[in-house]
Amino acid sequence: MQSSSDLFPVALMSAELRGDLTEDVYRLKPGNSPDASVELVLTRLGRFGQEDERGVPVILVHGSFSNRRFWYSPKGLGLGPYLTRAGFDVWIVEMRGHGLSPRNQHYRRNRVADYARYDLPAIAAFVREQCGQVPHWLGHSLGGTTLAAALGGHYLGNGDAASVALFGSQISRNYWPLKVPPVEWSGRLLLKRFEVLSGSWLKRGPEDEPIGLALESMRWHGLFGRFGDAERDWWAGLADVRVPVLAVAAAGDLQDPVWACRKLVEQVPEENRHFLRLARDAGFSDDFGHIEMLVSKVAEREVWPLVAHWLGHQSLPVAVQGAEVVTL
Repeated sequence: MQSSSDLFPVALMSAELRGDLTEDVYRLKPGNSPDASVELVLTRLGRFGQEDERGVPVILVHGSFSNRRFWYSPKGLGLGPYLTRAGFDVWIVEMRGHGLSPRNQHYRRNRVADYARYDLPAIAAFVREQCGQVPHWLGHSLGGTTLAAALGGHYLGNGDAASVALFGSQISRNYWPLKVPPVEWSGRLLLKRFEVLSGSWLKRGPEDEPIGLALESMRWHGLFGRFGDAERDWWAGLADVRVPVLAVAAAGDLQDPVWACRKLVEQVPEENRHFLRLARDAGFSDDFGHIEMLVSKVAEREVWPLVAHWLGHQSLPVAVQGAEVVTL
């Protein structure tokens, strides 16, 4: 692999023109985790003819069963292109085995702990090297949970993140059967028979997820579980976060309910946390769902401008189209 970085091997896989956008696709091989086969793909979007006028870097992290197309459609639509056209330097991550990122040798064992400890810091370092600036981060669902783990585990700090926005991300929703040890043990034995959870079979999305993620989640929600790994308590570590964190929850999100998203950001010190609820009674035109909060015509009109404002100011306006904004 030829390198376009002084940090670790990086290959420029393609450089294409997509309408008014430029698309550069990089493959990183950080070599910083126990599985040396891990390779991660980043897509960088730019404005054609303005490649030398890139703005503040923003890294977008997709959720489970997803890939870069959550942010960036083949037709050049989505939050990624919107932010690019607004002047931001947009980088889109595809996690291990998703989209253009190949499956690593020990793919079935992948966990949020690996993403947070090894992958996100390597991505942050590469983007800083290329841009000369500390990037902002935005994660949806599992992507946001991974960012919270990286913050709570102190794997990302002020030198790696200018701000972090979490959309539909939580770890507090209770699964009471997992509190019963025999049920948890039986569930683990059953899941260990599989390599992956199939997104298409479960009708959750285009990608599969490694079984290691499911086993890790079961441990978090078990009788004596915690949001962390064997070495660090990520939940407790969020109290040490010193970067601005925005949590956005949708009233119609049954998967990651408002109260649970709020509980996650409440772990961050008061001076650094912000919370936004997307709901009709908060002034929006819809009770957004888990996906629709970022991927819908209504989100394009009402949510995307708020994202751009947050990235530019690390705060949200008190009222934008009647939206309710809460600083906790």
